[in-house]
Amino acid sequence: MNTQCMCLCSVFMLMRRVWRSAPLHSPLTFGLTRPVKNEEDRASCHFVLITAAAMTSFDDILEEAGKFGRSQRRIFALLCFVSMPWAGVYVGIVFQGFTPDHWCRDDAVQQWRQTCGRSLADGRSVIAPLVNVSGVLQHSSCEQYDVDWNATLTCDAQKMDLGSTPTTPCKSGWEYDYEGRRSFVTEFGLVCSDAWLVDMFQAMLNIGFLLGSITIGYLADRFGRRLSFLMSNVFNGIAGILVAVAPNYVSMLIFRMLYGFGVKGGWMAGYVLITEIVGVEYRRTVGVVYQMFFSVGLLVLPLLAYFITDWRWLQVVITVPYILFISYYWFIPESPRWLLSQNRRSQAVAITEAMAKENKRTLSKNIETLTDENADPSATASFMDLIRTPKMRKHTFILSFNWFTSAVVYQGLIMRLGIMGGNVYISFLISALMEFPAALLILFTIERVGRRLPFAAANVVAGAACLITAFLPDSVPWLKTAVACVGRLGITMTFEMVVFVNTELYPTFVRNLGVSVCSTLCDIGGIAAPFLLYRLATIWLELPLIIFGILAFLAGALVLLLPETRGVPLPDTINDIEYPDKVKLKAMQKNQQLTTLLPPDANISSNQNPASV
Repeated sequence: MNTQCMCLCSVFMLMRRVWRSAPLHSPLTFGLTRPVKNEEDRASCHFVLITAAAMTSFDDILEEAGKFGRSQRRIFALLCFVSMPWAGVYVGIVFQGFTPDHWCRDDAVQQWRQTCGRSLADGRSVIAPLVNVSGVLQHSSCEQYDVDWNATLTCDAQKMDLGSTPTTPCKSGWEYDYEGRRSFVTEFGLVCSDAWLVDMFQAMLNIGFLLGSITIGYLADRFGRRLSFLMSNVFNGIAGILVAVAPNYVSMLIFRMLYGFGVKGGWMAGYVLITEIVGVEYRRTVGVVYQMFFSVGLLVLPLLAYFITDWRWLQVVITVPYILFISYYWFIPESPRWLLSQNRRSQAVAITEAMAKENKRTLSKNIETLTDENADPSATASFMDLIRTPKMRKHTFILSFNWFTSAVVYQGLIMRLGIMGGNVYISFLISALMEFPAALLILFTIERVGRRLPFAAANVVAGAACLITAFLPDSVPWLKTAVACVGRLGITMTFEMVVFVNTELYPTFVRNLGVSVCSTLCDIGGIAAPFLLYRLATIWLELPLIIFGILAFLAGALVLLLPETRGVPLPDTINDIEYPDKVKLKAMQKNQQLTTLLPPDANISSNQNPASV
């Protein structure tokens, strides 16, 4: 066969990507002004070109069907709502697990208050001894004077000197200073020696996240994105209602873990589904906006909590959307990419044709040759691939640490709002508003500045804000709130950036596994966060902020050791990671090859008759 024809055929697929503007309704061929030597060469080249043109990927078809047309926008809008209730699940503990001011209850003191018209403060000052809390004398929340109050208190009793009276832990439960709010803390008495059980409420949720993301991630690859999404919402509806009606704290923790199992896995299935049905250039934008609706949910949550004062009814309201999402069975399709990967081409074709029709676009006959160009049954991934070579090992460690730090600091800063005093609703709302500038900063900087510097800077800003807030005096609460909000902005940027930076630093065949393994540290961080916050805060209220600041600074420094990925092709092999210069050389050689193969007088056409080749 003519050598030139063979070379052109060998680079056909590369050229096919270069001239995307070529219409798919006619075979793409490259015509040369010089004719081939004989008819046999012409027939052979014609056959190879037509065979190459017959291989049509889903990205090729999206050129015709619409990369982000009306169909994708409708599906995207529906799936964005899935992020909103997840905010209530993720940080609802701020309101559902609210711990009000409390002190020991005594029936005799209560009777004295009611009979003599005394206030709650009067009762507390009588029964609770003064203790040193973070350098300030306060009435104890967990101890009482060991006195027989029936024989001591009278309506005309003045202030008593009980300084030398022995104390004892609360004997008859606690009284709470709250205005009609009912949290699971007040219902189950989770204060003092049982306060650590409040931490378990959030820890069990993150255990569910960890198990659910792995399990439902596997099911989504095995049985489809749409089915996994729908079944997780059925599961969420059942588990969420069970949390609301749990008769005791142990059963509530079990149901809470099951709730987390379905919520995160379903959210991830929705994320994968929407990114698989839009054009490549829209994936990062839809991913960021999909996460932004989590921030919208954060704005709605304090409004709901303000009007719904019972934690059980708040749980029901947070769960109702998941029951409504089951109706998506009639509104969202399965991912055509996943169907192609499972060799279910006819279903993929039918869904793609329906999308094109809704987008008012017409598909060519190339839809009949739709194939999965990324399918590679010979490629298998294992955990050892993530740590076997030096740079892969470095990426895995740094990304895992950043997932862990992001979860600890993000959840810690939000949950801290519940123990700071003041108006928790206003504080929560102001803090949530900082998430929107974070998303906009990401969209503005990642293609102009790159990934690494904004990623590292966001960590450093979060760490600095935490440390500064810890040492600001309480006499300037507005300044402490402002600096803490800056920290919230920084850690939100970090949390959102680690998601897509993670995907850009692993080769194709191990990318999904790499993201799954690294992101498990996010859930482990979520398990640790409530213990770090609530237990350290009992020693010194600002101590958790110092820990958060140190973690964020360390994470930012480690990010600087990662390579910049802006403008760099996604790696295909581990060698592309270990020897990045070879990736650049490979790209240069491809461009040089095209220049060499096409003679100066070549006529490139997207609709020339193959017989002229």
